[in-house]
Amino acid sequence: MMSVRIDKWLWAARFYKTRSLAVDEINKGRVQVNQADVKPSREVRAGDMVSLRQGHTERTVQVLGVSESRGPAPVAQQLYAETPESIQKREAAAEQRRVAAEPAHSLEHGRPTKRDRRAQNAWNERWSASLD
Repeated sequence: MMSVRIDKWLWAARFYKTRSLAVDEINKGRVQVNQADVKPSREVRAGDMVSLRQGHTERTVQVLGVSESRGPAPVAQQLYAETPESIQKREAAAEQRRVAAEPAHSLEHGRPTKRDRRAQNAWNERWSASLD
């Protein structure tokens, strides 16, 4: 049975742009194989379940094939199959982010302008030319 390092597989399957990014994510604990934290040198085989996090999205995929070289995207997509539960969770999270309120909309007027700051501070009263 053929096997390949997890960092090479993640790179070949186009989950990460470079192997060093894949290694960083593995070392941060964002990648698990068969529900166990792994090191970059961990070998994966067809049938293994890989859970990974890319930004806000969490995916669970089953390894269908292994490759040590990075090929075109259609070939890379044949190396794995995402589980139906993972697809459902990912779509629900995307929908929740889409309908969530924009944090910037909670500000009424935004940052004050220079004119607004001048109006708030009593410059005319502070800086008078009188000798009083």
